[in-house]
Amino acid sequence: MSVLMWLVPIALLMGAAGLAAFFWSLKTGQYEDLTGSAARILLDEDQGPTAPPPADPCHQARKRSVPSTRKNV
Repeated sequence: MSVLMWLVPIALLMGAAGLAAFFWSLKTGQYEDLTGSAARILLDEDQGPTAPPPADPCHQARKRSVPSTRKNV
């Protein structure tokens, strides 16, 4: 019986925490658009490969200043 003295309050606290989390999610709009997210994964909106970012001139200068270790054949 002494175990119930611990388990019942712990269960009540966990239930209250779950209920508080549920009401928080309602308040912040987590349940506003349930079908939009579910349908968005089914749509194929691939943009294709993106262009690489423009080369940084400083990076290019450093690359050129390092001597090559490759042997010319």
